[in-house]
Amino acid sequence: MTGPVAVTARPTRSGAPLARRTPVAKIVALALFTTAALLTRDVAALGFALAVTFLAAPLFGITPWGLLRRGWPALLGAGTVVLSLALFAADRSGTVLFAAGPLVITTTVLLNALSLALRLLAIALPSVLVFSTTDPTDLADSLIQHARVSPRFAIGALAAFRLVGLLGDEWQMIAMARRARGIDAGRNPLRWLRLFASTAFGLLVGAIRRGTRLAVAMDARGFDAGLPRTVARPMPWQAADWLLVAAGAALAAAIQLIAHR
Repeated sequence: MTGPVAVTARPTRSGAPLARRTPVAKIVALALFTTAALLTRDVAALGFALAVTFLAAPLFGITPWGLLRRGWPALLGAGTVVLSLALFAADRSGTVLFAAGPLVITTTVLLNALSLALRLLAIALPSVLVFSTTDPTDLADSLIQHARVSPRFAIGALAAFRLVGLLGDEWQMIAMARRARGIDAGRNPLRWLRLFASTAFGLLVGAIRRGTRLAVAMDARGFDAGLPRTVARPMPWQAADWLLVAAGAALAAAIQLIAHR
């Protein structure tokens, strides 16, 4: 193994206008926006959704280039979708644009690949935008105060967010320990896959053990007692939060209108 797996950048606080909004408001607006993108395959509508995402990025305190850097797994996934459809698409009707042996790219193949890739990006990049600017502690407080979520669930979600950033470090530690014992894949791809699977399994086992310890610790502190709990940091729901939710609904409606024009 040659290094840690990539994980999403740790969320950071930001003073940007939309980044300051309550996490539940951002999640509701995100759900409306991405659901509308999920329900369409129209290229123009999905292109509109992506354009809105990049235009809104500075309002979250992230540049468009920074959003692309944070969302590189989504870009990789979109490229994989285009490549797989170009190679294995069953419907190759339409005008032939490129032909080289078994590889035949037609207008239908290109349109299907483009729409699926854009839909993936229109769902993934807004999610990266929202969650990379949401502090996990603020998210837990907002879930308890505004969504009336059980403190047990909210604090568990907070712990999960905090621990995600450790996965890359733990992966690297496991890989370095195995190299110290002389376990290395070298240039053998089959051995590399086997080491990758065993390392991932070890990471999963460690995550389950950590989650079990966390659940026991939470029970010991009375999170399952059913008693009312207070919130240390009150987070008022402001008019700007309603405006954000309304904007998410309006953009979702615009996506559907463009798709059914």
